Amino acid sequence: MNDNKLTSIVGSFPSTRLRRLRQYQWSRKMTNENNLSVNNLILPIFITSSEKSSYIDTMPGIKRYTLNEAVEVACEAETLGVPAIALFPEVDDELKDPYAKEALNDNNLICRVVKKIKLNTTNLGIICDVALDPYTKTGHDGLLINNLVDNDKTIDILCKQALVNAKAGCSIIAPSDMMDGRIGKIRAHLDINGFENIMIMSYAVKYNSAFYGPFRDAIKSGSKLGKDGKSSYQMNINNSNEAMREVAMDIQEGADMIIIKPGMPYLDIIYRVKEKFKFPTYAFQVSGEYSMIMSAIKNNYLNKEKVIIESLSSFTRAGASGIISYFALDAAKIMRG
Repeated sequence: MNDNKLTSIVGSFPSTRLRRLRQYQWSRKMTNENNLSVNNLILPIFITSSEKSSYIDTMPGIKRYTLNEAVEVACEAETLGVPAIALFPEVDDELKDPYAKEALNDNNLICRVVKKIKLNTTNLGIICDVALDPYTKTGHDGLLINNLVDNDKTIDILCKQALVNAKAGCSIIAPSDMMDGRIGKIRAHLDINGFENIMIMSYAVKYNSAFYGPFRDAIKSGSKLGKDGKSSYQMNINNSNEAMREVAMDIQEGADMIIIKPGMPYLDIIYRVKEKFKFPTYAFQVSGEYSMIMSAIKNNYLNKEKVIIESLSSFTRAGASGIISYFALDAAKIMRG
C-alpha cells in the first residue's frame, strides 16, 4: 500500500485530538465532567461568648464571631445561596470540666446561636457538631477515665448533647467524636424523643491528622491532649480499608450522610467511599488546608480565585456530594461573578 492510499484511509495524524474539545470556552463548558456549584458548599462558623470578635492567628482572615455577628454571617450565607452552615463554639475556660456538663446546658452558646439564626433565616440548614472537645478540660472528644477516652460513657453524653441541639432547632446532628456505635445510639435517642426527622451527618472517617492544628487554636482545645493526642480513637493516617468499615458501620446504624476529614490529603478515600457506597459523601477542607492555601494567597504565590475554585473542584471530581470549607463565602461570590 502506497503512502497516498494509507493517508486516505487513516486521515491526517493523529486522528484523535483531545484538544479539539478545549478550543473554545463554550466547548469546554459542554464537556465539563463535574460542575462545582454553590449548592455543594457548607460554611463553618466559629462563635465566641466574648463581647468582641477576634481573628484566629493561625487561620488568616477567619474570626471567632460574637453571637450577633454569627447571625449576620449566616444571613449572608443564605443570601449567597449556601445551603447550610456548621457551628463550632469557643467555650469559656471556667465552663469546661472533666464531664463536659456545659454541652448539656440547653442555654449554652451553641443553643443560643442556633435559636437566633433560626429566627433570622428562612431556608438555611444548621449543622451542630456533636463531640465533647470544646467542653472538656482536656480537649478530648470524650470522657477521659484512667487516661483513656471511655467509648460507652462518652456515647451516653453525646446522645444527650444531640438531643439538646435538636431541641434548640438545628437541622443536622454531626457526630465528630469517632466513638464506636455512637450513630445507632444517637439515632435511637433522637427518635424516641420525637426527633426522627433530624438528619445525622456522621464524621464516619476522621483521621488523626496534623491538619487540625488551627481548628484547635480556634476553639482553644488542643493544649492538654497528651503525647498520644487523639490516636486512640481517630483513624490511622495510613489506613484506607478501615475507612470503608467505618462508613459501612455508620450507614448501617442510620447515618443519612457521611463526612471524610481532612479533604485534599484523602481524595483517594473520598473516591473509594463514593464508588462503593453511592451515599451522600461530604469532604471537610479542614483548617490546615485552608491556612496553607490562604497563606500562599496572601503572599501572592497563588491566584486567589483560581486556587479556591480548583481546590474545591478536586472534591467534586473525587465524588464528594459537597464540601465543608472556610472558603465557602469566597467561592459563592466567585461563582456568582
